[in-house]
Amino acid sequence: MAETLYLPDTKNREVLYESLLPQIAALVEGENDLIANLANIAAALREAFGFFWVGFYLKKENQLVLGPFQGPIACTRIHFDKGVCGASYTQQKTLIVPDVELFPGHIACSSASKSEIVVPVFAPDGSVAMVLDVDSDVLDDFSEIDAEWLKKVVGLIEQKL
Repeated sequence: MAETLYLPDTKNREVLYESLLPQIAALVEGENDLIANLANIAAALREAFGFFWVGFYLKKENQLVLGPFQGPIACTRIHFDKGVCGASYTQQKTLIVPDVELFPGHIACSSASKSEIVVPVFAPDGSVAMVLDVDSDVLDDFSEIDAEWLKKVVGLIEQKL
């Protein structure tokens, strides 16, 4: 197992994702423990990009429950009709929020969070099993490039569900 990420010295996110994706694939290859894989993925994303917060919320009964993450403490439970995570879960689509203060029903787990992207992770039956939540302390920090590549990252998780 790799213990170090090898990343190019660039701020170009697409180049960073291109380098990071095969390294994440190598991290999860041969490891069947979901929690271990989610923890390493969150750590790799935060290390590579310096995001404020990266983590997973897993569907448990009628809500999303905090799973492995990197960053400051976070909301533990999110109802499906609350916040960006709940909206992504309910709408079953990736949501990019340039300014979380302008998102109706935003849950302020941290006032330092300024923008957010949430990507659903689908179970084999097509239901949403969890969401990948990434927060930035910079306004308008996420783009379609992040959406495209984070969908590829969650694809690695979906293969293991």
